[in-house]
Amino acid sequence: MQFIDQAVILVKAGNGGNGAISFRREKYVPKGGPDGGNGGNGGNVIIHADKQLGTLLDFRYKRHYKAENGDHGRGKGQTGKTGTNTVLRVPCGTIVLGAGHKRVLADLVRDGDEVVVAAGGKGGRGNSEFATSTNQAPRIAEPGTPGGECELVLELKLIADVGLVGFPNAGKSTLISVVSAAKPKIADYPFTTLTPNLGIVRYAEGKSFTLADMPGLIKGAHLGKGLGMQFLRHIERTRVLVFLIEAISEDPKRDFEILLNELASYNAALAKKPKIVALTKIDLFEEKALKRLKRVSFGKHIPVIQISSVTRTGLQPLLEEMWKALQVQP
Repeated sequence: MQFIDQAVILVKAGNGGNGAISFRREKYVPKGGPDGGNGGNGGNVIIHADKQLGTLLDFRYKRHYKAENGDHGRGKGQTGKTGTNTVLRVPCGTIVLGAGHKRVLADLVRDGDEVVVAAGGKGGRGNSEFATSTNQAPRIAEPGTPGGECELVLELKLIADVGLVGFPNAGKSTLISVVSAAKPKIADYPFTTLTPNLGIVRYAEGKSFTLADMPGLIKGAHLGKGLGMQFLRHIERTRVLVFLIEAISEDPKRDFEILLNELASYNAALAKKPKIVALTKIDLFEEKALKRLKRVSFGKHIPVIQISSVTRTGLQPLLEEMWKALQVQP
């Protein structure tokens, strides 16, 4: 299934029905009064979070959504039927933006969260509503009001406990494929991950967490270079960040600083999240080189774990650090 994480849609609520002008006309009732009914209210457009969905793909092919209009009022005091609501189902983690694509209307995180994005118009009053002691035969009625309409941006941010961050080919896809049931594309060329991958990691009996593999970042990602700008939004949802740095890099600490700067340039809050460094591909190193690598510091209170997803070396200590960090991070 194709992964779509952003969509622009146009929504229009239903118009309210007009009130009716009508008078009772019955045999042997010479002075039948006004009996025009009220118009029905227009239907609303509602956006509803559904945990069964994982992409905004449906909104790629259909952009216009309209709720049903309210029926007009009728004689004999009959009120018009209220228009049916249009409910748009989106994945949990969807943000609804309006007013220039900047104002947040709703952040639908939990299953069942919903928001009315376009309110239906009110039905007009029929002439029976205007009868008074001095005006017993009113010949006026109100028209229904138009329903609201607007353009919206739907933006999906994956909800994950731990996010994997790193340069292209740092080993993110290989790691998530080993520790979870996720099956991302793995190849020996950059940018094999074109969409985020989500996997469930079973740490121990009754203990599990979600792990997200993000497309590789490069220097300048926050400016739109590579695929970074397109998917950096997903990292905002994660509670803990794991930086995958290739152990064979000429300067692992410099690589870490570049990645951290890209996150901070996109959103300063990202740089403040709990961090773990995983030095990958240590199966390509000799023992002496690994000892030198252990002396590299990435900052205070940042655990550093040497791993190899191929030989599965260091994976259990890495999972332990992830679980420990999740216990203290709300």
